[in-house]
Amino acid sequence: MANSRRRFLTGAAATIGTMPLARPAMAGQKGTVSADAILALFKALPGDVAIKILAPAANGKPEFLVESNASKTMFVGSAIETFILCEALRQADSPNVVQTLKTKQLSLDASVWSVDSVTFNPPNLIGKVSQRTALEAMILHSDNTGTDMSMKQAGPDKVRALIASMGLKNTMIPDSTRSLFGYLLGSKDPRAFSWEELRAAANSPMVNSPMNKVETMTSSADDFIAYYSRALHGELFKNKETLHEFRRILAMSDAIWLLPLPLGVSAFVKGGSIDVPGFHAVCVPGGMLFDDRWVYFCLTINWYAKAETDGQTVKAFAAAGSRALTMVKEALSS
Repeated sequence: MANSRRRFLTGAAATIGTMPLARPAMAGQKGTVSADAILALFKALPGDVAIKILAPAANGKPEFLVESNASKTMFVGSAIETFILCEALRQADSPNVVQTLKTKQLSLDASVWSVDSVTFNPPNLIGKVSQRTALEAMILHSDNTGTDMSMKQAGPDKVRALIASMGLKNTMIPDSTRSLFGYLLGSKDPRAFSWEELRAAANSPMVNSPMNKVETMTSSADDFIAYYSRALHGELFKNKETLHEFRRILAMSDAIWLLPLPLGVSAFVKGGSIDVPGFHAVCVPGGMLFDDRWVYFCLTINWYAKAETDGQTVKAFAAAGSRALTMVKEALSS
């Protein structure tokens, strides 16, 4: 399916950080935005689109809800890295969580090297890196080596246990980004897929779809809203310091500016995407706070263009998402 495996390694592994800037968002009028008006922004897009935007009732103001295909399982790419971050912080949960993350040193070597890793630049960097640095690279740059370092430390089965404990039935994570690539490339043992095998596969075709039941990155808008509406309030942590670190790292995400989200909000996001010939996906889930009002959102598109990349659809989706969230912000602002 891929004419150039090397292009796949740098393109298919890419996350929301490759998205072009959207057009300036169009503000709505306070109190007048409707669910139909927001959903209409996405109607011209190809493929499958799932939308959910929820502002719970607060301070005497009613709930605001927009949803379409919210229960549909979609490919979401590295948006699942928020679950790795959450579980890693749960394991380090204490008033001294920051110092714990700074002190814990993770191995940076061939056991965790993966593609699309501009921060850790394999195989040119080797040694030890603090767990905090790995988590930051995972969220800020969607660095896949940072992801695999963080996943290895937290344990994929423990991340899955966290997901199951919240009843998120549509969410699946791979054992690592490298095992995901191994499965897509047809490896007989994706979990054991090595750095050397990954490099050697530079011109190999992809034989399995990103949407699968073995090694994948899937979720639904319902799952992300259920998760963020709890995690961003600290329900999954025992100490306020851990919640502060969770919010701090998510607030670094480049998707906040690449969508972009409306100015004047506190935003907490982890996006994801993939581009391979015949299949493409973008997902932007998270939460934003303004005027003492929380809004949780998940915007996802999966589509099936034959080309290896489809920048026009990405740009149109980003513009629609930015406009939709700005309309919500303007309508719900005090």
